[in-house]
Amino acid sequence: MQNIKGVLIDLDGVVHQRGAAIPGSIEAISKLRELNLDFRFVTNTTRLPLRLVAGELEKAGVFAERSHVFTPALAARAYIEDHHLDPYFLTSTALKEDFASLKSGRRRAVVLADAYTEFSYANLNEAFRLIEQGAEFLALATNRSFRDADEQLSLDVGGFVACLEYASNRKAHVLGKPSPDFFRMAVTHMSLAPANAVMIGDDAEFDVSAAIKAGLRGILVQTGKYKPGAEDGVDPKPDAVAQNLLEAIDLITKAK
Repeated sequence: MQNIKGVLIDLDGVVHQRGAAIPGSIEAISKLRELNLDFRFVTNTTRLPLRLVAGELEKAGVFAERSHVFTPALAARAYIEDHHLDPYFLTSTALKEDFASLKSGRRRAVVLADAYTEFSYANLNEAFRLIEQGAEFLALATNRSFRDADEQLSLDVGGFVACLEYASNRKAHVLGKPSPDFFRMAVTHMSLAPANAVMIGDDAEFDVSAAIKAGLRGILVQTGKYKPGAEDGVDPKPDAVAQNLLEAIDLITKAK
C-alpha cells in the first residue's frame, strides 16, 4: 500500500466495543501518532452527537481531539448550510445538538437518522408528507443493523430509510457510509486525495468495499461485526484483511 498519507478508522467494532478498547487498538493509534500519519475516526453512528462519540473514545482509553472525529451529522450540517435548507429532523433527541444554531433555510428537507424511540408512526408520517410535498430527503446512513449493548443485533436506520423511499417513491440522498461523498469529505478533512488514504473497518460492504469504490484503499479487520468469509461476498474485495487494527496499521507502515 504505497503513498498512504492518511487513515480513516471505523470506531465501533474496530477501536472499541461495549465501552472497552479492542486489544491492539490503543497501540495502533499510538503508532499512527509516532509516525505522524494523519487519521480520522469515522463512524456511521447517527444516534449519538459528536460530544458523546468523542466521550466513548475517551472512556475506552483512546485520546482524540474532536477534530479527529468525523460523523454523518457533521457531513449533514455542512450540506444543510451549503444548500440553505430548512430541515425537519427525524433523529434522536441527543443528536440534535450537532445541528444547533443553524440559520433558517429556504427549502424544506427531511433529515433521517437512527431516531431510536422517536421512530413513531406520527413522526414517520410527518417525514413522509414533507417528502411528498417536495422536501429534500437526506439520510445520515443506511446500515441495516448494529451490535447493541446486549451483544445482539438491533435495527439500524436503513430499514426506516427504505420504508420512506418505498412510500414516497423517492430515493434518499445518503450522507454517511456507504456514500462516496462521506469518504471523500472525510479525506478532504485531512487535506488529502482519496488515492492517498485507506479505510479500516469491520464491515466488508459499508466500510471497506464502499471506500474502495470512492477511490480509497480498504482493509477489513476481523473484529466487531466481522463474519468469516465476509471479504468474499463483496465487490470490490478488500485490499487486505487483518486480525485487528494494530495488524492493519502494521500492513500500512510496512508498505511505506
